[in-house]
Amino acid sequence: MQKIVPVIILTLLLFLQSCSDSSKNQQFLIGVSQCSDDAWRRSMNEEMQREASFNNGIELKIKTAYDSNQKQIRDIESFIADRVDLLIVSPNEAVPLTPVIEKAMKAGIPVVLVDRKTKSQQYTAYIGADNYQIGKEVGIYAANLLNGKGNVVEIRGLAGSTPDFERHAGFMSVIQNYPEINIIYSNDGGWLRSQAKEKMAEALKLQKQVDLVFAHNDEMGTGAREAVLVNNKIKKPVIIGIDALPGTDGGIQKVINGTLDATFIYPTGGEKAIQTAVRILHHEPFDRENSLYTAVVDKTNARVLKLQTDQIIEHQNRIGLLNQILNDRLSQYKTQQTFLTFSLLVIIIILVLLGLLFRSNRHKNKINKELELNNIAINKQKEELAEQRDQLIALSKSLEDATQAKLIFFTNISHEFRTPLTLLHGPLIKLAQTENLSREGKMLITLMSRNVQILMKLIDQIIEFRKYENGKMKMFYTLGDLKIFLTEITNSFAEMYQKKHIHFNFQTDNSDYTVWFDSDKIEQICYNLISNAIKFTPENGKIQVSLSKISSVTGNFAKISVTDTGCGISEDDLQHIFDRFYRVNENISGSGIGLALTKILVEQHNGTIDVESRSGKGSCFAVTIPFKQKNIAVQEQFPVLDSKHFEPVELVTSDEYNEQPETAGKNDNPVLLIVEDNADMRSYLKLLLHDDYTVYEAENGQNGLLKAKKLLPDLIISDVKMEVMDGFSFCKNIKENLATSHIPFILLTAFALDEQKVVGFESGADAYIPKPFNEELLKIRIRKLIESREKIKISFQENLTFGERKDSVTKIDKAFITKFREIVEENLIESNLNVDEIGKSLGLSRVQLYRKIKSLTNYAPNELVRNIRLKAAEKMLINSEKTVSEIAYDTGFTSPSYFTKCFKEYFNESPTDYLKRIKN
Repeated sequence: MQKIVPVIILTLLLFLQSCSDSSKNQQFLIGVSQCSDDAWRRSMNEEMQREASFNNGIELKIKTAYDSNQKQIRDIESFIADRVDLLIVSPNEAVPLTPVIEKAMKAGIPVVLVDRKTKSQQYTAYIGADNYQIGKEVGIYAANLLNGKGNVVEIRGLAGSTPDFERHAGFMSVIQNYPEINIIYSNDGGWLRSQAKEKMAEALKLQKQVDLVFAHNDEMGTGAREAVLVNNKIKKPVIIGIDALPGTDGGIQKVINGTLDATFIYPTGGEKAIQTAVRILHHEPFDRENSLYTAVVDKTNARVLKLQTDQIIEHQNRIGLLNQILNDRLSQYKTQQTFLTFSLLVIIIILVLLGLLFRSNRHKNKINKELELNNIAINKQKEELAEQRDQLIALSKSLEDATQAKLIFFTNISHEFRTPLTLLHGPLIKLAQTENLSREGKMLITLMSRNVQILMKLIDQIIEFRKYENGKMKMFYTLGDLKIFLTEITNSFAEMYQKKHIHFNFQTDNSDYTVWFDSDKIEQICYNLISNAIKFTPENGKIQVSLSKISSVTGNFAKISVTDTGCGISEDDLQHIFDRFYRVNENISGSGIGLALTKILVEQHNGTIDVESRSGKGSCFAVTIPFKQKNIAVQEQFPVLDSKHFEPVELVTSDEYNEQPETAGKNDNPVLLIVEDNADMRSYLKLLLHDDYTVYEAENGQNGLLKAKKLLPDLIISDVKMEVMDGFSFCKNIKENLATSHIPFILLTAFALDEQKVVGFESGADAYIPKPFNEELLKIRIRKLIESREKIKISFQENLTFGERKDSVTKIDKAFITKFREIVEENLIESNLNVDEIGKSLGLSRVQLYRKIKSLTNYAPNELVRNIRLKAAEKMLINSEKTVSEIAYDTGFTSPSYFTKCFKEYFNESPTDYLKRIKN
């Protein structure tokens, strides 16, 4: 085997070498962009293809623009995108094609221009006849024919192309020397026979006597002849063209036929173009400008030239055929060589495989013995795994039993909650009927009654969920009007959607909606879907509940749709929203069983539930249930004591209470900002605190942050679990913002774990109070935090510094006051130092600076600046020998008298008395 492996390697190397030999010649792709599909360019294409066949490794890809600048630009851009090795371009017009030619050059693709140039010198090589010289030669020939006198019609090429411009210029450079030769008509024929015929007809209408027609190519000359032949009454003019192409429809044949009187040879340059391209691709020397020469073809030499060109074409065709045969033979040879090498390789591989088979047979017994030992070990492991599996099954059963025990316990507790909740709700209704109850008392009873109903709804869902898991859920169908039923349900949500200013609409048609359904279950389905829509829809959003009828081969179905413009659901969450205990947003309260139970209740009706949603756009839940229930015993509806039997108490709503002005109370009361997403909780807190404080509200951290920056309240109370921005992030933003960092912050939340408290204090909270809370404790905490701020202000007023105090003074606030003081002391002598300049240095507006300084020190900014000056003056009085007037000016006061007045107000004695006292 050791001798066989080198042989394999050597054989593979030989095979790779033979394959590389077959591709030794480098392959080049040349893109050719022709401006049109006329005979001249078809002839040039044939020349290029023939010449390319003589060069191995050259592939041509030809595209024609059919006289369209835009198409030719797209063709060239596609060649650039394909990364061709070289471009050969015959531009339709000079100016429009210039940018794309320059783009190709910048992309590193050489460009060979044929026949026509662009308006730029950015090209690799040019091949074509000298159009100016051709025009000049035509002018000399025409002048000689006319003996220096006559009427001439010039039918020009496409306007904007360089051949048109140059041929005309060359022609006119001669004709202008003959005053008696008149150009009676000159117009654009677009290189086309049909256009030239129209232009010639126009010329004949203007002037019947035409002695000579100069057409810029043979096709237009032919069109001019056709126009002349239509009018038999005029003298036949001499018609001169340009191209002199060979072939039956070429210019040479047209001279022999008498269609043209003369034509000038315009070489196509196809062969020269490929030869130049090959030299460029192989990095060989080449001429950048390649001019092709012309000669006249008329009756004197047309037949001789035709004979020569026909023979040349015949020889070229034979050469092309021989070249094709040679290429076929070479291809066949390469195929045979590859097949021979591959066959040799296959034989060697077979030999190697036989050797390997012999070797593997030799090791077979050894491997079998090892496998036998491995099987013994595997069987042992299998027994161990089986034992572990039994243990896992037992553990799983234990966990299932524990889970069921927990569910049973939770269900039992839920049942036990019904009695105390009933005893709470009944007395609440009784209290609500008391006539002498205050407005605030009615408000509290309303809050309590509403939240008792919410608890009962949650308990009902838990019990229904447990019934389904135990297979004990029963359906009690009644035949009723689903439209009326849904109308009553949607009306019950009026307070909820009006509170958030949501545009709510229930839409249906005039169809009959008499349906068999379980009213309790449908109520739970609608409650879950509509309450979720209200929860996730922002203020001023839209919710539409619709009822429609669907008919199919299986029967009639009622479709209930709930559509909102809320936050929507992401694609990842959509896959799990009907899973039990799954919650889309952890910052929004909920049990995670609402939609799971909804799906169960819909399926119990033999219906379906679907959802369509896009994150940030809103959601649409659609429930479809049949009009008739099959194979189910129809029973009467039995009354069940549940939450819907607790009628809501119609008293003062939270919205009505909140409509009172936020600025209610005394103007000198401290300002509180309450940030809480639960409107009832906001109303309750406002009810507790509005007598002693001016209370403002916000429904989430983002709005709270905006209000805090605007109001700069004396204290903020915030929930943690909120949409948009939670309480922790809100607190952190407040404490890290220079304008608000001094504001005391209380987190009031249901998160009562120590880990959650740690996060709260880390975010900068001054207090953390868990729900449910004692209202007296909350009031005391608020009062003490505000008093603490007042003590800090008093302490600052005595020393103009916070010193080493750590209570309620953040590092940001200390740094802010220090920076303020440094700015004043650095500019102490400047009497015109103003608050605007200080605010600009600190990054605050005048209003923000005033509020910040006032909140921290109880001074206005100007007062604080003056007091800092006075403190500096006091030090100078003690430590220097300067006079009072000198000190006054050195500390920025405008006059000694004003300084004395301010000093006496601050220190209760004049500077002179103060100086005498400390010296004695």
